[in-house]
Amino acid sequence: MGHKKIDKQMKQIEDKRSKDRIFKKDSSFLKAEENVFDVPTLKLLYTFSNKGYIHELGGSVSTGKEANVFYATGEDGEVAVKIYRISSATFKAMDPYILKDPRFTHIRHNRKDIIFAWTQKEFQNLLRIQKAGIRSPKPIICDRNVLIMQFMGKDGISYPLLKETQLDEEEARLIYAQVIEAMRCIFVRAALVHADLSEYNILIDTEKMEPVIIDVGQAVTLNHPNAVEFLIRDVENIKRFFKKYGISEETKDLLKRIKQRTEEDDNFSAEPEEETEGQKNETEEQENETEEQEIEKEQDSNNALK
Repeated sequence: MGHKKIDKQMKQIEDKRSKDRIFKKDSSFLKAEENVFDVPTLKLLYTFSNKGYIHELGGSVSTGKEANVFYATGEDGEVAVKIYRISSATFKAMDPYILKDPRFTHIRHNRKDIIFAWTQKEFQNLLRIQKAGIRSPKPIICDRNVLIMQFMGKDGISYPLLKETQLDEEEARLIYAQVIEAMRCIFVRAALVHADLSEYNILIDTEKMEPVIIDVGQAVTLNHPNAVEFLIRDVENIKRFFKKYGISEETKDLLKRIKQRTEEDDNFSAEPEEETEGQKNETEEQENETEEQEIEKEQDSNNALK
């Protein structure tokens, strides 16, 4: 994208910004995040703003390999806006988690479609995990490459990662027990495996001393061909981190605990998932295409009879 075109877009954004004050930062912030805020993404953010989901978009909370997370406020209070980068996301790394997921076998194998499906996948996984009673960000809405969810923190400051949290031995044992129970509930109640669980994907609410599970876009259903492999990897990651606190447990024993059902689990089930905004739009487009095709066929038939 040329600099003149960027400058023009930034001017348009500034003009609109003066009316609705969505962006807390100035245009230099948008230029710096040019690979995040492309034109379609900006349009979508303004659509979300018009619907009340975003009142003001603030600074960056985190930057990952595929996405940037920004702090925002909206009608739901403090929210996190996760934007998957279409231009620079390492989408090939997503392949093993999404192309073999029975829920997403219909998607085309190109960058944009995979990233849009991944965003929907994270939304659906968060819904499942929430329904399983696991503390995680509540998903609010998603479309295309943007996911809006509950902000896990207070007054614009996010909870620290497990990796960054100072724990004494007693606190470590408490958190360890809660993490293993979260893994069990995700497996038994949500019928999912996180598939990338580690000290980098767990936040700690230090006031309540509770773990919060995040970054679930790659989580897979139990019928995924690599589900067991991913579960073992998650277990090994958690074992490795807590070993420094003198906590040690055999992998086979942990797997047995994670797969163990209780009577209370019968009150939970992985219910059919809600349709996201993006899926609704996709369905409408497909219906419109089908209708147009039927009209064309009818016109062709009429022309043939003439």
